[in-house]
Amino acid sequence: MSLIFKKIFAALALTAAFTLNFGAAAQQYGDKEYQPSVGQEGKDVIWVPTPNELIAKMLDMAKLTPQDIHFDLGSGDGRTVIAAAKRGANATGVEFNPDMVALSNRSAQREGVASKVKFINADIFKTDFSNATVITLYLLPSLNLKLRPIILGMKPGTRVVSHAFTMGEWEADETANVEGRTAYFWVVPAKVEGNWRIEGGGAGDLSLKQEFQKVSGSAGGKAITSASLRGDVISFSVDGREYSGRVSGDRMEGTVKGASAGKWSATRAR
Repeated sequence: MSLIFKKIFAALALTAAFTLNFGAAAQQYGDKEYQPSVGQEGKDVIWVPTPNELIAKMLDMAKLTPQDIHFDLGSGDGRTVIAAAKRGANATGVEFNPDMVALSNRSAQREGVASKVKFINADIFKTDFSNATVITLYLLPSLNLKLRPIILGMKPGTRVVSHAFTMGEWEADETANVEGRTAYFWVVPAKVEGNWRIEGGGAGDLSLKQEFQKVSGSAGGKAITSASLRGDVISFSVDGREYSGRVSGDRMEGTVKGASAGKWSATRAR
């Protein structure tokens, strides 16, 4: 049995353990017009609901605020979107099953957040969610990997939380477990690989290599150490100097501590 199917069966087994709680949740999010069933087939996945306790943790990991634009990809019965809206976020669910979309809209109405949410009946790969600041998802690993280049092309600092499945070689920045279920969290990193011309700080020209959020390289011919990249925030040390700053496209700027304390900036070399 493949690892993917083992995880699917494990998820179904865990869902069975939540049967009593799910019954209450179904009462909350369902109605007599349409009742989804755990394990029902969708376009590319089977439907297994994310427990409300894990949803709360996922939104906590993303540090969701009323200033955020949230998209839930494969939104199912809408519970994650509704939870995000209750925290004040501008929340949108993308779901291929029109019955689920209708159910989600009815649930949002009952929960008093209909004016704060939007449910789109669409294919996630044909939907523009480029303005999202927070993305949540519970999809299979193959779909996560297909989405990965799209997500990595989004604005640095975009936060992503996945229930159960990873993004392959892109290691999570944080993981959390709630009652046997795992959530993975990432921050989309800025694109910094290449050569940069530094002004100020005394480091000389900067050459960087990048693998997702992991950065290495050299400055002035000396290896950098303690390199960190989280969204658009970068830091590294070289020759006793500590650099920190922000990346904005082809430019970085920030401050340096140590022998050459002050400000520094860098422009990507062409």
